[in-house]
Amino acid sequence: MEKTLVFIKPDGVERGLVGTVLNRFEQRGIKVERLELKQLTETEVDAHYQEHLERDFYPNLKRYIMSGPIVVMVLAADNVIAIVRKMVGVTNSAEAEPGTIRGDYALTTQNNIIHASDSVESAEREIANFFNY
Repeated sequence: MEKTLVFIKPDGVERGLVGTVLNRFEQRGIKVERLELKQLTETEVDAHYQEHLERDFYPNLKRYIMSGPIVVMVLAADNVIAIVRKMVGVTNSAEAEPGTIRGDYALTTQNNIIHASDSVESAEREIANFFNY
């Protein structure tokens, strides 16, 4: 069974969308293996977004991700990474299809409600970063 890391970003938590998002995953038969409400530290944010550290947008992204708690989870199912990525929708919320999580709930490209691992390698690294697997 494949695993992936997903987190609901501060805007999703603040807007009370955690249950709505979880319900979508559970309705698809995806198992929630771990779930935790966390206020990320600077070190955790830098580790998660290491590929963006030098990008111009990173300071704003970091400030946003640290602006409130996130709900981070490990999801499991066959082919879960591809399934979850399709359910989440594209990163740019303006281009996200209606019926996807971002298409239905994202406010802006940055405040796009959710993060989901994009590959097996990313999922393994991100799960280890957040849950010390």
